[in-house]
Amino acid sequence: MTRIILLISFLFLFGRFVYSAIGAWYHHQDKVEAQQSSLSVDSTNR
Repeated sequence: MTRIILLISFLFLFGRFVYSAIGAWYHHQDKVEAQQSSLSVDSTNR
């Protein structure tokens, strides 16, 4: 019984880790795209 509870807890922990890693990757991609677009706008204004 204890092993089943530990297995379920581990699966929840692993699932949350994967979910947060995917969210962090998308957030990072958005920041990179925003930074690149602001750099291109700055260079066209000069």
